[in-house]
Amino acid sequence: MLQINDLSYRIEGKPILENATAAIPSGHKVGLIGRNGAGKTTLLKLILGELAPDTGSITWPRNARLGHVAQEAPGGPDSLIDWVLSADTERASLLAEAETATDPTRIADIQVRLTDIDAHAAPARAASILSGLGFDHAAQRRPCSVFSGGWRMRVALAGVLLTQPEILLLDEPTNYLDLEGTIWLEQHLKTYPETVIIVSHDRDLLNTAVSSILQLDRGKLTLFAGGYDAFEDALRERQRLEGKMKKKQDSERQRLQAFIDRFKAKATKAKQAQSRVKALARMKPIASAIEESVVPFAFPTPEKPLASPIVRMETATVGYTPDAPILTDLNLRIDRDDRIALLGANGNGKSTFAKLIAGRLPPLTGLSKSLDKMRVGYFAQHQLDELNARATPYDYIAKLMPEASEAQKRSKLAGFGFGAQKAETRCENLSGGEKARLMLALTAFHAPHLMILDEPTNHLDVDSRQALIQALAEYDGAVLIISHDRHLVEATADRLWIVANRTVRAYDGDIETYRSELLRSRNTPDAASGLDGEKAVNGSRGNNEPTSAPTTSPAERRKAAAAKRAELAPMKKRVTAAEKLMEKLTSKLDQLDHALAAPGLFTNEPAKAQSMMIERGTIEKQLAEAEEAWLAVSEAYEAAEVELSTLSETVGA
Repeated sequence: MLQINDLSYRIEGKPILENATAAIPSGHKVGLIGRNGAGKTTLLKLILGELAPDTGSITWPRNARLGHVAQEAPGGPDSLIDWVLSADTERASLLAEAETATDPTRIADIQVRLTDIDAHAAPARAASILSGLGFDHAAQRRPCSVFSGGWRMRVALAGVLLTQPEILLLDEPTNYLDLEGTIWLEQHLKTYPETVIIVSHDRDLLNTAVSSILQLDRGKLTLFAGGYDAFEDALRERQRLEGKMKKKQDSERQRLQAFIDRFKAKATKAKQAQSRVKALARMKPIASAIEESVVPFAFPTPEKPLASPIVRMETATVGYTPDAPILTDLNLRIDRDDRIALLGANGNGKSTFAKLIAGRLPPLTGLSKSLDKMRVGYFAQHQLDELNARATPYDYIAKLMPEASEAQKRSKLAGFGFGAQKAETRCENLSGGEKARLMLALTAFHAPHLMILDEPTNHLDVDSRQALIQALAEYDGAVLIISHDRHLVEATADRLWIVANRTVRAYDGDIETYRSELLRSRNTPDAASGLDGEKAVNGSRGNNEPTSAPTTSPAERRKAAAAKRAELAPMKKRVTAAEKLMEKLTSKLDQLDHALAAPGLFTNEPAKAQSMMIERGTIEKQLAEAEEAWLAVSEAYEAAEVELSTLSETVGA
């Protein structure tokens, strides 16, 4: 059992936890929830021992291992599968010792322990976990250094899941997962045999993967049985009963006070009046339920509605190089009131498609046409990192409203939750949720006809997500949304499009049908071997799947194999060039991050710091584009290799 006893912790005098107490039985799955800034991450750090409490204690069973995802993503030349296996330090240590041990007793002990921890099955388990998190068989053998930060964090998550610690702590793990990865993690946690504490604002995850909700509210911890929906019901009932009890107590207090006021000056009643004074003092007041209001989002209505379709595509292709398109054969339209959610694993081209719709990436071939007067608002996660660290929300709005009065600027900011104090707070001091609010305000500022929202909820708490859903329901324009939050997709989208097999197509089912098909595809032999689960969902052969060899003569097949080998050489060069570019860009990012971490840089050289932040944002964008291009050429190369292998087998090569 994990026991939290009268825990108190303050930051700069501000109470984060005050005499907080909770007991989590072994093997329980617990969702830790609370408003942004409530102290959830702080509590995890206290459990891990990274912070020391002011008072109180945290205890857990002796010899129990605590596991968490490190903040620093893995890098270096190690392959993904090797890095994940190395995360199990006990297994790695025992295997190394087994190579050199000479004492027969020790050798026997090592082999027994390796059997106990199921060490020989670890490679298969690691491959299965990586596959579930979106890495196919080929990707698992590539070095960590060629992947961007978000993908590396998935590898870090795979490492901690492989070790199966007795107490697993996860802080917003879905922030770097796509919908497919989130669904896999949800299923994995449901069958995880040990204790799990997960900080999350994902309503569906909290309804299906946990058995209890631990609420952190105003420094106190309260444990509720059941998932998030059950928690909401229990909380409402609790608040109703507390309100009823408070009303009854207030009535009693008024009666006692009236008696005291009436008889305290009379000698014959002084004793009775004094006893009621003591009774009133002993009566512990019941605090009224305080519901912290969430500032709503407000998306302005486009001034002039446009005729449908506002976007039209005919046999369009899109990518970053003409010889390696990411998506092909695009035949789609977006009407002025559409609510569309893009489904598909990361790396399939969702962000590339969003850039095409936003006009930030032209089609390579075919037609992709938007109405001339259409305004587009584009929200992408990387934009949060591109905010000027020294600027304030007021600076951004003032730049967009140069002719407006002070009151109008302040009113605009207040509409997105930035009061007088927050409006003057530098972006470097804003929380992730506040930065997301600012970016949403800037996205919707010009009343766009189409809003493209790429993972808008990563830093928003549950109530803020609900406020976003409400705002999108009231918004009159079209919406294209990419999100791992199933609740958001179900509540806002009326059309689903799947990005897979190098194209985008309409999906006829709902999100629950898609989830069921995805889970079934993950249990097929193809999925187990690391093939893309999307192909099974689509129910058709993907563009990259090998085809069977034609029934031709051996000479013709040898000729076809030779031609295929000739094709491989330039494809291999493109793959190598893409990997070198990603390594170069990753190295530049590391250098900039090291320079930006220098003490006093932002204070002593603000102009230089700002320039470096802008450069970092540009390079990060280039890295994302390079990674998508690399994924495309890598898939084509791997498919060609498989086809060559099939041809070679038929001619006995």
